[in-house]
Amino acid sequence: MDSLHTYKADLHIHTVLSPCGSLEMSPANIVKRAIEKDLDILGIADHNAMQNAMVTKKLAEKSGIFVLTGMEVTTVEEVHCLAFFETEKVLKIFQEFVDAHILKTPNNPEKFGYQLIVDELENILGQVEWMLINATNLSIDEIEKKVHQLEGIFIPAHIDRQAFSLTSQLGFVPPDLNADAYEISKYGKADDLIRRFPCLEKKVILAGSDAHFINDVGAPFSEFTLKKLHFSEIKKALSGMEGRMVKPVFDKG
Repeated sequence: MDSLHTYKADLHIHTVLSPCGSLEMSPANIVKRAIEKDLDILGIADHNAMQNAMVTKKLAEKSGIFVLTGMEVTTVEEVHCLAFFETEKVLKIFQEFVDAHILKTPNNPEKFGYQLIVDELENILGQVEWMLINATNLSIDEIEKKVHQLEGIFIPAHIDRQAFSLTSQLGFVPPDLNADAYEISKYGKADDLIRRFPCLEKKVILAGSDAHFINDVGAPFSEFTLKKLHFSEIKKALSGMEGRMVKPVFDKG
């Protein structure tokens, strides 16, 4: 029988596809930094887009790093939520769903940043022409239901932040929201949030870097206790099944 192991994870990383991401955030550089930080699991979550997720996954696999592929979706309430899916096929279905519900205003790269699609060698393959930082017209409940319909993972992002979070946009954490976990930023304190929002006491809380710059990757991170690096094992950890678990670690180095 396989034994349980602890894996170091950062589930909130942006690439050069996100307009607010540094141009140094290529898949190759992200993987290199992940190796330096001894990360075992990465979550690639560009704003409302997945085009650089699979190439990062392919690169990372060569170094034994597992990648959750997905995006950071913006709800109509302007709440940021992480959504991850097991296969490229399902990820593309979700991308089509998001594309059908987002306002496609032209992006101004000089003002808002470039939205680059790149390959393993950092060659630019193209760019997304509309602004990826726009909100969709979908409620948080509608996005949650679609993610779970596609058997994905749904995590409200940086819920402690004063912008684009559950607490900033809604003013509270909905106790009936069917989230797999709740992410807090490197500035957050889980105990303080639980005191403010008691419904979080029995919820899974994890830490993610929301890295837009290469030195931010892996600070903070979460420890996942799993039998192996696999999507199904990560889902079990988020559900607290069979000894799997998640613990946030606020290493700011």
